[in-house]
Amino acid sequence: MPKYIIVTGGVLSGLGKGIITSSIGFLLKKRDYNITAIKIDPYLNCDAGTMNPFQHGEVFVLDDGGEVDLDLGNYERFLDVNLTRENNITTGKVYKNVIEKERRGDYLGKTVQIVPHITDEIKNWIRRVAEGHDICIVEIGGTVGDIESMPFLEAVRQLYLEEGEGNVVFVHTTLVPILKVVGEQKTKPTQHSVKELRAIGITPHIIVGRCNEPLKKETKEKISLFCNVPHEAVFSSPDVESIYEIPLILEKQGITKYILKKLNLPYKDANLKEWEDFVERIKKGRKKINIAMVGKYTALGDSYLSILEAFRHASAELDAKVNVVWIEAEDLETNGIERLEKVDAILVPGGFGERGVEGKIRAIGYARENKIPFLGICFGFQLSVVEYGRNVIGLDCHSTEIKANTPHPIITILPEQYGIKQLGGTMRLGAQPIIIKEGTLAYSLYKKKKIYERHRHRYEVNPEYIDLLEKNGLVFSGIAEDKIRMEILELPEHPYFIASQFHPEFKSRPLKPAPLFYGFIKSAIEKKYG
Repeated sequence: MPKYIIVTGGVLSGLGKGIITSSIGFLLKKRDYNITAIKIDPYLNCDAGTMNPFQHGEVFVLDDGGEVDLDLGNYERFLDVNLTRENNITTGKVYKNVIEKERRGDYLGKTVQIVPHITDEIKNWIRRVAEGHDICIVEIGGTVGDIESMPFLEAVRQLYLEEGEGNVVFVHTTLVPILKVVGEQKTKPTQHSVKELRAIGITPHIIVGRCNEPLKKETKEKISLFCNVPHEAVFSSPDVESIYEIPLILEKQGITKYILKKLNLPYKDANLKEWEDFVERIKKGRKKINIAMVGKYTALGDSYLSILEAFRHASAELDAKVNVVWIEAEDLETNGIERLEKVDAILVPGGFGERGVEGKIRAIGYARENKIPFLGICFGFQLSVVEYGRNVIGLDCHSTEIKANTPHPIITILPEQYGIKQLGGTMRLGAQPIIIKEGTLAYSLYKKKKIYERHRHRYEVNPEYIDLLEKNGLVFSGIAEDKIRMEILELPEHPYFIASQFHPEFKSRPLKPAPLFYGFIKSAIEKKYG
């Protein structure tokens, strides 16, 4: 029978519940427990697919095409597992399921209510995902006290009652601020947060205090006294240089031993040496390189979270440290390309819409003409084709996403996608097979003929222009199995110019860097250091 760990948050969002969840899962997996994780998002959207990255950070895509919260990306990276859309529960999904059941008559004329019907749906979902695993970790998004979170908190309260003591552990993450005036770690926000949680009927077994610095002994004692948890159940999560340090910090405090004791499961020591070495490489990278990120959501780093993590994974392998130079694509349209002259490499990420398109195309052209290492992802891949068509072949071309009546629709929607009106979940999504041509840069990076990478896009290279592009020197080194969709492009005469229709960052892992990112960072190092 699976055991459950429920992670909640108090005071404010952004405390790092996802990293705490991921870290606990990592430490338990190191003890050979079979772990899965669920992220509960209380918003009414059915998934994250139609949400603006400015509001919610990047949309993370899973193998099965699920468009989910970015925390599932952290789960996959820390646990080194592939999750499914079932691992992300939203209010929209839950209510949609219950309403569909009511319309079918599944409730036999009963009045359908939050309790028990919505809460039962939530519990059944959690149990379904947990089946076949030793421990299921459930992170409830938002903060205690939010109206949106109430049904989920009520559901896990019931889950604890039904599963019984020793089968469910509640971990509450909360803020411990330091007032500059007095320099004291303040516990009152934590006290009020726990009070709110206990009013709902949930008493936390463990409290994790987020603070700029490690919690002092007297701070832990005060939290223990006023929040009614043992002193040894109060853990510190201080600010760190790398999120990958958090499991090691929690491990030193004994969180794994305490959790397993509460779950009545055996404890054994784990070898964390490989992870410790990885963290040290991240922190001490000697080769400093500057990479320009030319996008349209650069005001919020979480919009490109997986790319930033892929940088770290590859850098750790190459004794490097990446400094990201954030460049708004629109700035390149109005202020020129001078900022690109001081970087060692250029990346143009995915995105949608017209804003900043010409700036991205200018960045791509600059990288191509000046032999600057370049990586284009998704929209960056499509705009690389547009740039080549315009400036090498001389076509008046564009993507029909941006200019419907362009004389040369070099990027377009394929016939099977005509007539799509709804936006949610209608793109080409998830892991798709890709055939790589031998003798190409892509093949030297992946070292195999067939790979599976995750997609999130609608528009494709127009098949009518493929021969023309290739005759003029552009190489499509990766193609879909249908031989219609182009997946990877590269320029053989360039030190490193490669772009992918898919998102390689979604499958990058701490000890298994994504090949395209590894090659990208390596090329940037060679450019700077020789």
